[in-house]
Amino acid sequence: MTNPNWEVVIGLETHAQLSTQSKIFSGAPTAFGAEPNSQASLVDLALPGVLPVLNRGAVERAIRFGLSVGATVNRRSIFARKNYFYPDLPKGYQISQYEIPVVSGGGITIEVGGVEKYVRLTRAHLEEDAGKSLHEDFHGMSGIDLNRAGTPLLEIVSEPDMRSSAEAVAYAKKLHELVQWIGICDGNMQEGSFRCDANVSVRRRGTETFGTRCEIKNLNSFRFLEQAIEYEVERQIELIEGGGRVVQETRLFDPDRVETRTMRSKEDAQDYRYFPDPDLLPLVIDDAWIARVGSEMPALPEVQRSRLVEVHGLSVQDAQALTASRATVDYFEAMLAALPGEAKLCANWLMGELSARLNREQIDLARAPIDAPQLAALLRRITDGTLSGKMAKDVFDAMWNGDGTADAVIAARGLAQISDAGAIAAIVDEVIAANPKSVEEFRAGKDKAFNALVGQVMKASKGKANPQQVTDLLRARLG
Repeated sequence: MTNPNWEVVIGLETHAQLSTQSKIFSGAPTAFGAEPNSQASLVDLALPGVLPVLNRGAVERAIRFGLSVGATVNRRSIFARKNYFYPDLPKGYQISQYEIPVVSGGGITIEVGGVEKYVRLTRAHLEEDAGKSLHEDFHGMSGIDLNRAGTPLLEIVSEPDMRSSAEAVAYAKKLHELVQWIGICDGNMQEGSFRCDANVSVRRRGTETFGTRCEIKNLNSFRFLEQAIEYEVERQIELIEGGGRVVQETRLFDPDRVETRTMRSKEDAQDYRYFPDPDLLPLVIDDAWIARVGSEMPALPEVQRSRLVEVHGLSVQDAQALTASRATVDYFEAMLAALPGEAKLCANWLMGELSARLNREQIDLARAPIDAPQLAALLRRITDGTLSGKMAKDVFDAMWNGDGTADAVIAARGLAQISDAGAIAAIVDEVIAANPKSVEEFRAGKDKAFNALVGQVMKASKGKANPQQVTDLLRARLG
């Protein structure tokens, strides 16, 4: 929504679950969907006498993120205890970072309505997740599942630079793409691996002072993020224009009613009584560590898109589609390595036939039964004239169903395209002799008659004749 009298101010706090196999301070696994409380170690349960040990992999993922957004990776950072009491927080505090985070600054460029905007980042810090309260499966009581307790998170905090729900969604999508691309988070929003808290306020247009903000917690879809912000903006404007005032608070979004509602009063930093965790030494990251992580980083999406356009001659639209995910562009690169010089053909099949089949079967690219070299081998039979495009689709179906490689399917089904000029000429002559009426109609200027003759040749060859050669020979014979 837009209101000429009011300006919206939005900042996002995003929790990305890091893709480590174990938790941030214990060796317990992080796999999703396990039986409740089966993945909570003594450290996660905060039993007396246990001590946290920092997960090196979590730190490396934080470094990777900092490098990808042009931020400062702080050589020294500190873990703190964030104190609050909630049933699913067994220690009574959360280990997080406050005064000195692992990553400071940086930013992300978004595009909305054809206009680019740079959204600054305040910080990104490491912390542990809490457990989960379960209400639906119990009557008159709640259950506590501590499997998530201690799961490593990178909390990414933006500056309040966004001015519409569209900008907030564009930012969240760009961040979602980035953390998956650099391999630090699987991005699964349904499982809670990537979720956003939106800080929303309004102010009269032309003023510099920020309004009172409300935080909307745990938005786990881009649609919910947009709807929650839109509702909250309208609520705050109506409240102020009606003579009321906005109260700083934490709110929840109800997707069924498409509205936000009060969860609790918003705490300030001092309410959490942050202090350095005495069980954890300061985190020290040296230049060599940062350099090694940087050397292992993949090229970022913008760099890959430019290369696809400039080196391989693809359109901007094709480049954007191929870099929608790291898996997609990696698959494309593997195809091109097996079939050099055929970038457009590879792109068309990847974004066309393969993507359509993946969508129909509702599986992701990693589970496709045809890998990149196998698909490239099929396309090679198009480029060398063995198969027509239509025949290649039939071979693709057979390969998908497990009938073997392209060459094996072609041999077993006798699908090789006829490209011998003499053989095709003989069929063309037979068709011309057998269809004098169509020949006469074509010479009288009826193009449909020519198409009918092409169809007869293809039928006589059982679909195996090279279509281009058929067309050329027919035109030559008919003058």
